[in-house]
Amino acid sequence: MGCDRNCGLIAGAVIGAVLAVFGGILMPVGDMLIEKTIKKETVLEEGTIAFKNWVKTGTTVYRQFWIFDVQNPEDVAVNSSKIKVKQRGLTRYRVRYLAKENITQDSETHTVSFLQPNGAIFEPSLSVGTENDTFTVLNLAVAAAPHLYPNVFIQGVLNSLIKKSKSSMFQKRTLKELLWGYKDPFLSLVPYPITTTVGVFYPYNNTADGVYKVFTGKDDISKVAIIDTYKGKKNLSYWPSYCDMINGTDAASFPPFIEKTQVLQFFSSDICRSIYAVFGAEINLKGIPVYRFILPSLAFASPLQNPDNHCFCTEKIISKNCTSYGVLDIGKCKDGKPVYISLPHFLYASPETSQPIEGLSPNEEEHSTYLDVEPITGFTLRFAKRLQINILVKPARKIEALKGLKQNYFVPILWLNETGTIGDEKAEMFRNQVTGKINLLGLVEITLLSVGVVMFIVFMISYCACRSKRVN
Repeated sequence: MGCDRNCGLIAGAVIGAVLAVFGGILMPVGDMLIEKTIKKETVLEEGTIAFKNWVKTGTTVYRQFWIFDVQNPEDVAVNSSKIKVKQRGLTRYRVRYLAKENITQDSETHTVSFLQPNGAIFEPSLSVGTENDTFTVLNLAVAAAPHLYPNVFIQGVLNSLIKKSKSSMFQKRTLKELLWGYKDPFLSLVPYPITTTVGVFYPYNNTADGVYKVFTGKDDISKVAIIDTYKGKKNLSYWPSYCDMINGTDAASFPPFIEKTQVLQFFSSDICRSIYAVFGAEINLKGIPVYRFILPSLAFASPLQNPDNHCFCTEKIISKNCTSYGVLDIGKCKDGKPVYISLPHFLYASPETSQPIEGLSPNEEEHSTYLDVEPITGFTLRFAKRLQINILVKPARKIEALKGLKQNYFVPILWLNETGTIGDEKAEMFRNQVTGKINLLGLVEITLLSVGVVMFIVFMISYCACRSKRVN
């Protein structure tokens, strides 16, 4: 009977050891299975989870707008006073609801090209006010005139047309006009063919961004969704030739298996360049662990503070010999118009940039940009892209509407928050198909290993105790 008991203890120990070994073996095998599945499903080709969501996003995306309503327009134009602004909004539009078009796969280069159609649908139930609300804002055409036509003789001619059209430095426009376009009275008098419709985002509806060409990841998953080329209407060639303006993805997804130490690069045609985000925190989003990546202040620093930004200083006067920071000149990307991009309320910008403006209150929580990325798949499950549109206004002695100015102004027009979050139904599907299976496999691995180790130890202790009794 003692022999039978000893044999049972030894057998139990062996079983425990086998379970522990099996659990240990299952871990790398399980990890390999997970990696293989993720690599398969994140490739941009027909039939994968990534491709389905890439063609048409399953997330509802909104653009929220806040307008800077100017409170003292005449005082500014006559006395060059500080511009007093009042933020008004929010107004919400649904965007990115259209599927990609002209999708063309190239199996030789492992790339896929496409166009991204643009469209915006006003959401009155989610907005404060209507599209017909009126705002006092900068006159876009008048402000741009001296930049587009620096010749003083031409400015004199334009001045007569500005006066004839009764235009001034500031104007009243409805939200719909400001965003999507209006027929400008001053430009309508110009005696040669030019575009007379003006708007911050004109043209937008019924247009398309691209052509983009991105890697599918079929041959190398570390390149999936990374942009190979961009041939859009927006001119990027004005950047110095040694500057590579297109890096990374479009931020909708990144190559899988994201590490906290990574720098995520992504291209935005809105600012005509790539930018980057760094790890900020771990967050739980609807039961899904995600990494939050944020745009750091260093991304907007001057070349003096961040030498990597030397490519983005294209002139010496306004930038004060490339020492100012926080605003990006994208004028040449906008047909020469004096458009500057910043974060809302000039967050992270030089103090002198916002000094001539009253009514701004920058804070990181409301005005910074972030991406919540699921690290295993690389899918962006929530994001907030926040930008401010500014126009540079300079004194112009030949244009009466601007000759009273004694300083340059970066006049804020509006700021936007383009945001999207994975829906509840999609989140449940993601948990079931991805994180749930991974967690279950991990639990099985740990359980087998733990139970095996415990069984081995318990049975070995019992066996040793039994042997000790027999000896005594």
